[in-house]
Amino acid sequence: MPNLVPLEENKRIQRVPDFSQLISGEWRDGINARCWPRALVGDFAEVVAALEPGEGITTLTESSLLGLNLTPAGKMAVELMLGDYRLLQQLGRDPELNCIRSYPRDDDPEVIATDVYSYHADSAPTAADTFLCTYHGAPSEGLRNEDALRKIDDPALRKELLSRFGGDDNEDFHHFLKESCYDLHYAPLPHTRPWSFGIGNFWRICCDFPQSPVPPCIHRAPDNLPGDPPRLLLIA
Repeated sequence: MPNLVPLEENKRIQRVPDFSQLISGEWRDGINARCWPRALVGDFAEVVAALEPGEGITTLTESSLLGLNLTPAGKMAVELMLGDYRLLQQLGRDPELNCIRSYPRDDDPEVIATDVYSYHADSAPTAADTFLCTYHGAPSEGLRNEDALRKIDDPALRKELLSRFGGDDNEDFHHFLKESCYDLHYAPLPHTRPWSFGIGNFWRICCDFPQSPVPPCIHRAPDNLPGDPPRLLLIA
């Protein structure tokens, strides 16, 4: 278990008491994540056990979840997940409920891996944020912005990327970095402690977008270690 930064010590996180305050307000004062802390009721492990065996990512629909043969505790877990799903639908979002056994990894990560196991920021062309909640399995991890270095700002990595690009450090190179999503990936500084999104907490995190008033929330998917249970994740 890594030495994690407690949420209350992370000045970039605002804790809120309910969903209405999770979705309200603009990003400001350096805060780039809102958290609605929750202690969930229901048997989410039973939901995972009732699903068909599989690999990678399985998208869970309302009909597939309601069709599972579950005890009352398992049904309670399903209703909670679907309740969160509907809240995001009512916002006009397009949420997904997933059972995740593993994410795809870069087949050829070259200099900078760009899969979700790498610390990264989500991006959008206009103001946007990401909602997520882990109900079962390992939760996401985050880095405070002051504890992270954008990988393309590391002189050695930038030199290697320039060599692969085969040109000068100009607008064309900057476009190459953006098109490859290299500009969205970060490395923890020495002796940095990550922070955990936790189980059951409902999150809204700021994306990287033009003219954002705050830096984006840096996060990553947890490593899939042998014997680890699958994740149940809501994301939009």
